[in-house]
Amino acid sequence: MFGGFAGAGKVVSIVGAGSPGNMGQVMARRFADAGAKVVVSGRRTDVLADLAEAIDGDWVACDFCDRSSITKMIDEICERHGAIDVAINATGWGLLTSFCDTSPEELDRMVDLQFKGPFIWLQRLVEVMSRQERGSIIQISSATAKIMLDNHAAYMGTKAGIDHVIRTVANEFGCRGIRANTISPGLTDTPMTAEALQSAALAESFRQCYPLGRYGTSDDIAAAALFLASDDCFMTGENLQVNGGLCLRRNPRAHELEEAMIRAGEIPGPDS
Repeated sequence: MFGGFAGAGKVVSIVGAGSPGNMGQVMARRFADAGAKVVVSGRRTDVLADLAEAIDGDWVACDFCDRSSITKMIDEICERHGAIDVAINATGWGLLTSFCDTSPEELDRMVDLQFKGPFIWLQRLVEVMSRQERGSIIQISSATAKIMLDNHAAYMGTKAGIDHVIRTVANEFGCRGIRANTISPGLTDTPMTAEALQSAALAESFRQCYPLGRYGTSDDIAAAALFLASDDCFMTGENLQVNGGLCLRRNPRAHELEEAMIRAGEIPGPDS
């Protein structure tokens, strides 16, 4: 079937699977279900070990803000399993702070995690996949690399920047059998967004922005990743907007969210 990922004999590396139930973990389970040997990475080794055991996979610790840790992760996967057929980066930090209040420390951390780390990861993967003469790279981006969300500048800027680097990899190394693509979720129901989505007013304000009538799930993103990883996928350098049509519209503004929460009685109004 076109687009079906045949995982038998494939090694899939997923970075950003260190939190229970997060997007990286959901993708790991879906790729394992498709028959791949999945190697999960992140900083929380206890969580990684539990997931690897559950999916009959493997795990390698990795701090994506540490160049040597990224290199060691890729080397260990290759030593243990002989190849990396599919590599997915699902790391991220959902920092929400105003543009002028973003501290140098916050900016440094964001750039390390969402630009420098992925850049180094891509460099190492190009080396490995060039020797293999094959490979699919998938970077989890964001709809906010294209459309605005208030108080999110550092996050949006680094996501947009690495999207362009992915296109560079696709352009320069397609001749070596390497494909590189990105997936852009919108608001997605994950552990990272769970606290915010406890606000019914906030959740409804976002939902109304989606032409398909709901925000996303990690399974939506996993399905797109399985397609991009499949041998039938004749795509590279592309960005899949897997967000229910959000980019046809816009995210709610910060003041609109505040007003909705005040009307719902979730937070006090200015005259309270």
